[in-house]
Amino acid sequence: MKLFQIEEPLGGPADEDALGAAIGIDARGERVAVAFSVGGNAEILRAPEGFLLSLAVPSLGALEEEWQRLFEAARTLAERALARPVSHAVIAFRGTDERAAKDCLSAAAKRAGLSALRFSRSLSAEEAAVLAEELMPRN
Repeated sequence: MKLFQIEEPLGGPADEDALGAAIGIDARGERVAVAFSVGGNAEILRAPEGFLLSLAVPSLGALEEEWQRLFEAARTLAERALARPVSHAVIAFRGTDERAAKDCLSAAAKRAGLSALRFSRSLSAEEAAVLAEELMPRN
């Protein structure tokens, strides 16, 4: 007997109100880094072989839709690596206009199915993942 897996488009959970995992997203470089933490031990999640979604970080002046696509790709990568839904993130970004960046990134994350727990301009993906684990709402 052969088993196969059926996934939702973009790997989203069937129940939009269900809590998923919390991840750290580091969008300070040219490519995004995504990490997950358990018990304060964080690890960078690697894209699986054949992962075709772009993880290139757009400029802060880019359209919200470009950031949404990046967050969707980061969420999909995490959901495939963890084999579970992802619903929350701590996001590290580069830039100087912090207020405008937070507004754009928060809206883009929300449209990508992620609740932004916090924003930072200094955290690595691993540090963001540890913070996301600490800030994650409990059921």
